[in-house]
Amino acid sequence: MSKVQVEPSAMANSHGQPQPPARWPLCKMRLPSLQNCIKFGIIFCLGLLLLLANQDTCINSSSQQAAVPKPMDQVDQSLQVRSRDIQYHDDCIASLSEQEEKHNQEVASLKQQIRELKRELKKHQAGGTQQVEEPQKYKEVEGGIRAQRSSDVDTHDDLSDFVRQQMAKIDMHKPLHSEYDVVPFSSLNSKLVYSLDSGLPHRPSQRPRGDRKEDLVEAVYFAIDILNKKKDNTFNSFSIDNFVDGIFKSERTIGTYYNLVFRGAQENYYQSMEILRPFSPLQKLRSQVIDTNKILVNIIIPLSGRIDKFKSFIERFKSVCLDNRMLVYLTVVYFGEEGLSEIHSVLFNMAHQYNFHSYKLIRLNLPFSRGRGLEEGVQSWDGSDVLMFFCDVDIAFTKEFLEHCRYHTVPGRTVYYPIVFSLYNPKIVHAVNDAMPDTPQLVVHQEVGFWRDFGFGMTCQYRSDFLSIKGFNMDIKGWGGEDVDLYRRYIQSDLKIIRVTDPTIFHLYHPKECQMNLTAEQYRMCVMSRAVNEASHTQLGILAFQNEVNMTLFHMGQVKHTWLGAAVQQGQDKV
Repeated sequence: MSKVQVEPSAMANSHGQPQPPARWPLCKMRLPSLQNCIKFGIIFCLGLLLLLANQDTCINSSSQQAAVPKPMDQVDQSLQVRSRDIQYHDDCIASLSEQEEKHNQEVASLKQQIRELKRELKKHQAGGTQQVEEPQKYKEVEGGIRAQRSSDVDTHDDLSDFVRQQMAKIDMHKPLHSEYDVVPFSSLNSKLVYSLDSGLPHRPSQRPRGDRKEDLVEAVYFAIDILNKKKDNTFNSFSIDNFVDGIFKSERTIGTYYNLVFRGAQENYYQSMEILRPFSPLQKLRSQVIDTNKILVNIIIPLSGRIDKFKSFIERFKSVCLDNRMLVYLTVVYFGEEGLSEIHSVLFNMAHQYNFHSYKLIRLNLPFSRGRGLEEGVQSWDGSDVLMFFCDVDIAFTKEFLEHCRYHTVPGRTVYYPIVFSLYNPKIVHAVNDAMPDTPQLVVHQEVGFWRDFGFGMTCQYRSDFLSIKGFNMDIKGWGGEDVDLYRRYIQSDLKIIRVTDPTIFHLYHPKECQMNLTAEQYRMCVMSRAVNEASHTQLGILAFQNEVNMTLFHMGQVKHTWLGAAVQQGQDKV
């Protein structure tokens, strides 16, 4: 438009007045006529229509052709063309629908992958190691709780609802059937835990260790962090020095409940904090199929003398392993010459009776050492990797134990350390109760034996794992110590220890002598083992008051007491 503008000198006269006659001729020369505008508009519309007609190939082609009048002699041809256009239109619609369905499936697949990744991220965050020294770790999730519903929790609201349900169960009390259904609390202070579940030693108090220590320390620091964040906190700052004591207990279907007490700023002023660590719903970890029929167990026994005990062991071995055609191998490492011929005879008769030749007898002309004997038995194996069971002649086991040994031991992953049930001295058991049978009863009962939770000699492990851990320490001489040393090196390795009470393996009673040539630590361990091997607390108490008990029962018309045998027999019937 700059070319159409006129200079001011041409628009005014000498007096500064505008001159219209000079402007109109210029306008006639520049503006197009109305006829030209109409032509230009018609051409533009026709071009636009042609462009739209060329682009519409799927839908409008048939309708445009149908709108054009045709002569009568072209009706059939027109119908055929229209039929082809309709078919082409249907094909286009079907193709578009197929592509749309494919895109929808891809979108659904991507959404599913996103949900799975979110769940994996939640699991990873929930399973991460938390440092108890950092109370700030609770800022993200109040309550220190990370749980995931088994029905695919996708939102934080679902998780919060589940946690609220678990917390509500703590305050709900339901009637119990008997006093044995009550779950007792354990108490704690800043140094010790007082609990009933202390195992065989029945320690009234003990320092928390391992995961229990981490659990309690984490709970205390979490409570401190919450107390310091309270708006109505009149105390400057709570710390571990303010912790007085507390109680806690775990219920299998709810979680662990804590009630912790802290000292306030004033005397006799306390602040309690109730917290809960709820359990999440059951989650599938992994599943696997184990074919125990193909797993050979090499039973290694070190021995010196004790021929009668060995004969009894072989009888049990034949009953459990050979009669049931179990896949086993027997390695006997014998120290010395005395009794060697009898050992040969026992093994030869077994081989002849059962046609069993999967055994080996190794002789060592050395003083007896259990660690040395087991080491020689391991080194003598010349086949591929094998599952080994370190055993003694005083051990009785069932065929179920060998199955436990097989599926609890995985090469490169786990070693099996069963807690053996040790039988008491039968002479003491029979002395306080004539109703007890003469033969050892392989049952788990408090008046028959105890869990030998301080013993680590019986174990199942693969030869490759034993060699990688460097085997036994041959510098340890005399009784005990070598099995504990091996166990400690396993727990410090990357292998997982399966340590569990096993009701299918028993330690038969035998007198234990503690030699004077032992070290102070070995002698202490020997005496402790000997003390707990004899009888239960009740039986030893009856022996201590035997005269008084018998005299009282005599006046009651009973020559000897029999209530103990009835209790034991009742327990055996339950087992």
